[in-house]
Amino acid sequence: MKMKFRFLLILFVPILLISCDNEILPKPKGFLRLEYPEASYQKIENGCPYSIEISNESMIIFENNCWAKINYPKLNATIHLTFRDITNNLNSALQDVEKLTFEHTIKADAINSQPFENKSKKIYGKLITVEGDVASNRQFYVTDSIKNLLYGTLYFKVKPNYDSILPTINYLEKDIKNIMESVEWKN
Repeated sequence: MKMKFRFLLILFVPILLISCDNEILPKPKGFLRLEYPEASYQKIENGCPYSIEISNESMIIFENNCWAKINYPKLNATIHLTFRDITNNLNSALQDVEKLTFEHTIKADAINSQPFENKSKKIYGKLITVEGDVASNRQFYVTDSIKNLLYGTLYFKVKPNYDSILPTINYLEKDIKNIMESVEWKN
C-alpha cells in the first residue's frame, strides 16, 4: 500500500507543480463579423408623384397618402418615407423636417448634415447624421423646391445602442443615398 502511495505521489506531485502556473493570460478580443449582401436595386413606381430605387433586400409598403415603409426584415430596420406637396410652402415644410431632426438633441452626441444636389434632375436635399443612442440615426430629405418633398428616417426595431448598430447604419446609408440619387418627380 505504501508503495502505491509513493508511486502516486511521485507521479502527481510533479504534475501539480508544473500545472500550477500563476501567469494570467487575457482573453483575446473577439470581433463581430457582419456580412452584408452586395446591394442591387430595383425601380419602384406607384401612383405617387415620385419613383425611387430600393434594395432587393427590402420590401416597400405604400400608404394612401404616398407615404411608404421600406422594411429590411433581416436587419430589423425600416426607412419611413413621408411625401408632402409643398406648393408655396417650402420654407414651412423644411422647418418641420429640421424640427423633427433636432428633437434628438437631448440624446444626440452630434448632428451633422451633408448637402445633396443634382441640378440636371432638379433634386436638392440633405443627408443628416445623428450620432448617439437616438431613435433615428439617419434622416434625409429631397425636394424639387417647387412642389415635392420626400423626407425619410431610418429606425431599428431594437433599443438604440449606437456602437452596436453602427455597421448596419453605415450599410443602410448606401441605400439611403441611392434613394436620394434615384428620386424622379412625375409632375
